[in-house]
Amino acid sequence: MNVLILNGSPRKNGNTSIALQEMVRVFEADGIGTEIIQLGNRDIRGCIACGSCKGKGKCAFDDIVNELAPKLEKADGLVIASPVYFASANATLIACLDRLFYSTDFDKTMKVGASVVIARRGGCSATFDELNKYFTISGMPVASSQYWNCAHGREKGEVEQDAEGLQTVRVLAKNMAFLMKGIALAKEKYGLPQKEEWMPTHFIR
Repeated sequence: MNVLILNGSPRKNGNTSIALQEMVRVFEADGIGTEIIQLGNRDIRGCIACGSCKGKGKCAFDDIVNELAPKLEKADGLVIASPVYFASANATLIACLDRLFYSTDFDKTMKVGASVVIARRGGCSATFDELNKYFTISGMPVASSQYWNCAHGREKGEVEQDAEGLQTVRVLAKNMAFLMKGIALAKEKYGLPQKEEWMPTHFIR
């Protein structure tokens, strides 16, 4: 089993990275492989709603988004982590996620998702909610912990002083590992839930 981890921070080895390493240690102890990709320091443009990805499963802009697509398809779980800016996630990360989730046409049902947010003080719950929306629109179960998945720190390394925050992400990793393994067993025995035909509607008809 493996987990794809997307780090939305532009800072290498910063507080977001420190929190994610807590999760990696738990995953590795449980025999689960991980790959961390740092996105916050990359040049990633947003979606322009051109629609060219439909039927192709590939974005028109051939950058890291298209490189991530096969990694996500193979992964059993996805962790998205971000520092908090103005009660929101890093804009580069959001641009990547918008295009990644919209352009890929493979089934994400029952891939386990988890988000982690790091803030100096406030905006954690808003950012946590923002990131979880990518999972819940895609049929992905969301792993939970003993608290909302957040930790606190501003300057590099300060998050190490947040004992509860680091414990929260460790518990998150344990719960996520359990959920992935449980889903794998259920898929072997029962398969995936039967899907209904999508009935798209909007509010003017």
